[in-house]
Amino acid sequence: MEVSLDVKSRYLSVSTPKNLREWTGEKFSAQDALIFIGACGIAVRAIAPFVQGKKSDPAVLVMDECGRFVISLLSGHLGGANELTGYLAEKIGAMPVITTATDLHGRFAVDIFAKERKCAILHMAAAKEVSAAILAGEAVGFYSEFPIRGVLPEGLILCLSDGRPVDPQKHRQETPRVGVAVTIHTAVQPFSSTAVVVPSCVTVGIGCRRGKEASSIYKHIQETLGRAGIYTEALALAASIDLKADEKGILESAALLGIPFRTFSGQKLSQVPGAFTPSAFVSSVTGVDNVCERSAVLGSGHGTLIQKKTAADGVTAALAVKDWRVDFEQDLCSGNRSGFL
Repeated sequence: MEVSLDVKSRYLSVSTPKNLREWTGEKFSAQDALIFIGACGIAVRAIAPFVQGKKSDPAVLVMDECGRFVISLLSGHLGGANELTGYLAEKIGAMPVITTATDLHGRFAVDIFAKERKCAILHMAAAKEVSAAILAGEAVGFYSEFPIRGVLPEGLILCLSDGRPVDPQKHRQETPRVGVAVTIHTAVQPFSSTAVVVPSCVTVGIGCRRGKEASSIYKHIQETLGRAGIYTEALALAASIDLKADEKGILESAALLGIPFRTFSGQKLSQVPGAFTPSAFVSSVTGVDNVCERSAVLGSGHGTLIQKKTAADGVTAALAVKDWRVDFEQDLCSGNRSGFL
């Protein structure tokens, strides 16, 4: 973790020549966290022009110059300000000041829930409604298309894909108004207001003609995701045969998607069990009857093929999802009471 220290004071020779607003604007978009030592008001005025939203803002903390208090000022959950506040306060013997309601009341927070296992969270307005409903004592639905282990946190009701409670006898009520859906499918919206949590668990297997441009490969991947109704955020890996290890178009497409690219030998691909779409041409070139489907399955850890080969303009793609689950059981080593595996 890279940490830099800058000083702004007219009385110190090491003071940065930039004014505070200029300095803050430069650091706000470039750093994961900003820590101001001084008055809260100064920090608030400094960051105000640059605040955009929970998904993009860095953590912002304020410490008093005597080291008595560490205050989580901005981006407490997704930005990690609350966690960093607790860590720093413990290290210097200060009092942590955290005002996030779900933290104060020890209640389920969907943004923390997603962040802990590096899942994407969509529809932030709905996520706010989930927190508000839980704090107000309103029933909040929870649907997952993945297996669940453990007991749901207080305030959540296990629901079906249409939002109805799984146990109607226990929960004598209509479909919850707000809820959380753990899904990779764009069509899943069980509740009137649904906070969608998307796990990164899908591998896209890719095949292409040599020298195929990145724009065509990227476009076809997006079209394949659209055909399958899968969120782009669900992608975890791009995979292919090792003959494509240096394929510029695939490498650039993976970079655009923000995912790693992994290749496998033809021998390993040929040993993947399953029924795949054969191609005599692909077999003659690579020695494997199908590259994209086998690569998707192997890249997902022998998961399930959810989109068979699609082909267009010299590019093929397929999608597979790894075996995955939602885990609510406490991790005794870390003290984590909820999360994803």
